[in-house]
Amino acid sequence: MSILLTHPCPSPTPGGGPLPLTNSLILLGEGRTLGQEMRNKRPHSEEAAQTCFWPIRITSKLPDTMVHFTTEEKAAVASLWAKVNVEVVGGESLARLLIVYPWTQRFFDSFGNLYSESAIMGNPKVKAHGRKVLNSFGNAIEHMDDLKGTFADLSELHCDKLHVDPENFRLLGNMILIVLATHFSKEFTPQMQASWQKLTNAVANALAHKYH
Repeated sequence: MSILLTHPCPSPTPGGGPLPLTNSLILLGEGRTLGQEMRNKRPHSEEAAQTCFWPIRITSKLPDTMVHFTTEEKAAVASLWAKVNVEVVGGESLARLLIVYPWTQRFFDSFGNLYSESAIMGNPKVKAHGRKVLNSFGNAIEHMDDLKGTFADLSELHCDKLHVDPENFRLLGNMILIVLATHFSKEFTPQMQASWQKLTNAVANALAHKYH
């Protein structure tokens, strides 16, 4: 699946104007995303780097409609969630995100040592924030019929203040699925995976709503 992103960057050109709009192709599952391309197109100052909105508009996105979960899907998600150690699974999921997609580390400069896989896996701030992130999924499970409303404030925070690439929400969702499959290999059947994949996609879409 490919998602085409159109993004302006405020880096100045020799003539003093902004760079023209460019197109970037994200190939999910291959680790080639906008973050890597931007390594060669960094803004000319730290201030610009902090205020540059990479993907302002997603030109190919999920429809902005309410996702319907069946009774069976809700039951499947809830049954596995009841067994999840939020601290462990949350910490491992965020750590995997930072390791597999290292450009995401730019949002966690205050976390200290993120220089190696072992440092990231053992970083207490990564574990604590991972727990916080996964707890938000617990909130999602309780409000599966109103995810957009549930995540409205977080969507605004990540868009207007943190300037997070919304594609990262989907990448993190994929990391959560991988960790769940690792911890619950027998319970994580294809049907269970389908239910959780639907949830993580819906949460990612809800978090990206402010960007639309």
